[in-house]
Amino acid sequence: MTTIQIQILNPKAKKLLLELEKLKLISIESNEPTDFLKLVTQLRSKVKKSPPSLEEITKEVELVRSARNGHKKA
Repeated sequence: MTTIQIQILNPKAKKLLLELEKLKLISIESNEPTDFLKLVTQLRSKVKKSPPSLEEITKEVELVRSARNGHKKA
């Protein structure tokens, strides 16, 4: 089996490909990004703008740990 990627320029070509799939001569898989990939891309674009500093990360970790352990930091 050989796999190729095709860019469809004419809607008639897509129709032909779908017909070939119906005849079980080819199989078609979509490469469109999933909702998860869209979310990851969106989150990554936000991080690029202003990534948290090491101090901010440390403060957040300490807050979560103290809340989990029931301790209040003075």
